[in-house]
Amino acid sequence: MATQITNSPDRQKALNLVLNQIEKSFGKGAIMRLGDAQRMRVETISSGAMTLDIALGGGLPKGRVIEIYGPESSGKTTLALHAISEIQRSGGVAAFVDAEHALDPTYSAALGVDINNLLVSQPDSGEAALEIVDQLVRSAAVDIVVIDSVAALVPRAEIEGDMGDSHMGLQARLMSQALRKITGSISKSGCTVIFINQLRQKIGVTYGSPETTTGGTALKFYASVRLDIRRIQTLKRANEGEYGNRVKVKVAKNKVAPPFRIAEFDIIFGKGISTVGCLVDLAEETGVITRRGAWYSYEGDNLAQGRDNTVKYMEENAEFVTKVQQQVLDKLNTGVAVSANTLKQAEEESEDTDDDDEE
Repeated sequence: MATQITNSPDRQKALNLVLNQIEKSFGKGAIMRLGDAQRMRVETISSGAMTLDIALGGGLPKGRVIEIYGPESSGKTTLALHAISEIQRSGGVAAFVDAEHALDPTYSAALGVDINNLLVSQPDSGEAALEIVDQLVRSAAVDIVVIDSVAALVPRAEIEGDMGDSHMGLQARLMSQALRKITGSISKSGCTVIFINQLRQKIGVTYGSPETTTGGTALKFYASVRLDIRRIQTLKRANEGEYGNRVKVKVAKNKVAPPFRIAEFDIIFGKGISTVGCLVDLAEETGVITRRGAWYSYEGDNLAQGRDNTVKYMEENAEFVTKVQQQVLDKLNTGVAVSANTLKQAEEESEDTDDDDEE
């Protein structure tokens, strides 16, 4: 039988004394009771997709490291630019470390990014890029920093060496050292740091997925949120051809909300995430908008035939969008389950993967 621990006045006095000494040595807030720590409440910013915000438990967390990874042309940079747009819209300062030297200002502006006030850096080496990130975070004057991408953070030794030289583990050590250095500053400054990452194939893998991300394993550990984004469908119209992609984002890791949730949304070429498309999907799932056959209706009145026409109708009626959005939020606040806030879809996907492995 476990013995009961007694908190005598002397023990409490000793605890208060050591807490005061720690705060005197390391500053106020160096140690605290979790219940008293108001700053421990994690604030969030919108990702630009309502379905993804729900899957994340409210949005992208502030003051945390986030990794967005996936195949080429899956929407990684688009998602990060939408996060920048949301920060700027709320009056925040954003920085973009363009290690790939491939940022498109015209496309960024189309997504709502204020390119005149966006801080952009195109460093020559991985060390320079991560040092810039460290200084921006430590300044506590920047709200979000996006690094595009981890694969393009080339160590200086590799740049200065000859083509074909072996530099095993250099990038992994660079990432590990940098993340150890900046993680504490990120939490104190409240700056959100988003690393965009690419996928590679592991050689000789028989069981499980052969895919892995670049830059070693340090980022996987330090990231509070990891988002796996995949293109699942090409959107086409008979008279226009291809006009966008349907993407699926799996929350592969989440330290601030339940993980493994899945969100789907449309990315329209030249326009970015279809916010109204997200709303139509959620309105249908919550019962705010109903569908019979191909017709979508609201409170018994037909809106349009087909999802595309319904999205177009709502894009032309801003007041109606606001009304539907509020009703959807009210439904979600009462605990209505949708695919983005349940694990059913993720569990089914996991079962399918297991079946494939057995075959």
